Amino acid sequence: MTIVLPQDYHAKAALEKSRVICISTEEALREDIRALRIGILNIMPKVETYEFSLLHPLGRSIMQIEPVWIKLKTHKYQSSDQSHLEKMYVPFEEAVGKNHLDGLILTGAPVEEIPFEQVSYWEEITRILKYARHNIASTLGICWGGLALAKFLGIDKVVYPEKVFGVFETRNLDRTHPITGEMDDVFWCAQSRHAGIPDEVLELERDKGNVHLLAHAKDAGYMIFESTDQRFLIHLGHPEYEPHRLVEEYLRDKNKGRSDVKTPRNLDISNPINTWRSHRTEFFSQWIKYIHETTTY
Repeated sequence: MTIVLPQDYHAKAALEKSRVICISTEEALREDIRALRIGILNIMPKVETYEFSLLHPLGRSIMQIEPVWIKLKTHKYQSSDQSHLEKMYVPFEEAVGKNHLDGLILTGAPVEEIPFEQVSYWEEITRILKYARHNIASTLGICWGGLALAKFLGIDKVVYPEKVFGVFETRNLDRTHPITGEMDDVFWCAQSRHAGIPDEVLELERDKGNVHLLAHAKDAGYMIFESTDQRFLIHLGHPEYEPHRLVEEYLRDKNKGRSDVKTPRNLDISNPINTWRSHRTEFFSQWIKYIHETTTY
């Protein structure tokens, strides 16, 4: 419904054009509604260009949202606008120091093919996730962020010989779940990753009582699952992507000569259309609703 943003935020006009109400901190205080503080640990390339992808679905929820942009101390953010980073982003300790975070999002990152232990900021990520599991109602991991949450739970990824890329038909496995329960029985979702977790591994973890499996795609595996304490929610797809992002990634990889990246499945790159927007909106809305219903005020 409403996103709390600085008046001069660079994507404010685009968000309002997309029917997301944007208000300042002062206006939010006058409304006397406690906004949900959602920390966003954004480690995507060019952070400023990715922010809209998350603010749009968050802004379609029924709750007032205050995004708290978080930066890692051990990551250089070489492709990002440094002035924007300094203005909008704070270290995790500052994000949780004054006010509690109600939810946390860990974004994707272009490091799926690198072992976690060799990622320069992995130790910092694990410290944050340890805090989050004990102190934040729900942490959502997207793509690599989801794989990172799984690794924290003791479930490692495997690198695929061919990128899982395109738009995949996905089956909802639990109509009683507070987040996935209202989604369609079958829905489409964008995927863009070089790594994942084999079905048999996740099914074994399910049988051991470590995870709850929520959605599965025939050609992309289990796509949504959670820790059984419901603190970690993992989405290995990119529901927040718009079609042009998949096209841009395809052209980028093609120009690099990568033979393991094929044309994105179920997407016409000459006329890309979004067939997963309703899934994206419902998924984020129900996640925000879940946080609201489980947060202690």
